[in-house]
Amino acid sequence: MLYPVFHYTMLDNAFNEFLNNNRAARVQTTTPAINVKENQAGYEIEMAAPGMTKDDFYVSVDKDGVLNIKMEHKDENQQESDAVRYLRREFSYANFEQRLQLPDDVDRDKIMAKVEDGVLRIGLPRKTEKEKITKNIEVA
Repeated sequence: MLYPVFHYTMLDNAFNEFLNNNRAARVQTTTPAINVKENQAGYEIEMAAPGMTKDDFYVSVDKDGVLNIKMEHKDENQQESDAVRYLRREFSYANFEQRLQLPDDVDRDKIMAKVEDGVLRIGLPRKTEKEKITKNIEVA
């Protein structure tokens, strides 16, 4: 059976457009899920971070007590070989930033962060009782 030439041409064009799409890297803007837990010792933040490593994160606290969590991850899915001719390469880039105001009872000097089992965990310990004591200043 003969098929019209335009049918093959349309199919070829669609296939070539699909394979030869040379657009810029895809950007993912999905916000990771965050849990905040509280206990006697302080607070813990958990952020879903599947496939991320500690090098993908930057965590800081500014002078106003704002916790800043930044994540940037670049992934290139490609193979290097002379025998392979790429019809399509996919690059992915994910970028995220979250800012959280910390409670006054957090000991900023003892904040810890680690990535474990696809989860970023940030420990926010409470200040000890000595640090909570206010000092009366005598007016002369």
